[in-house]
Amino acid sequence: MAFHEILAVLALGAGTFFSVVGILGMMRLPDVYCRLHASGKVATLGILGLLVGASLLMPAITPKAIALGLFLLITAPVSTHAIAAAAHRQGVPRVGAVRDDLGMMAEQDV
Repeated sequence: MAFHEILAVLALGAGTFFSVVGILGMMRLPDVYCRLHASGKVATLGILGLLVGASLLMPAITPKAIALGLFLLITAPVSTHAIAAAAHRQGVPRVGAVRDDLGMMAEQDV
């Protein structure tokens, strides 16, 4: 087995690990905000690990994998933030929240 194949298997294993942990977090975490955090990890760390592993095993797809990875790194945090902000505006409760920075900002604007 070549060195790049070993790296590819490690990257695929890391991507699979983060995907499984993120999915377990989606099922086990108490509220939508914590679940969004778990899904964000799947979207970034899990998929990027799988893309790196696939690129090492199949060099022909490397440009597409780089483009997909960059697009993912740009859009995943923005979409997660938009979903969390929409949930907050709708009044979705948080479990065990210590403070509410967005709520405090809304009170100051009034």
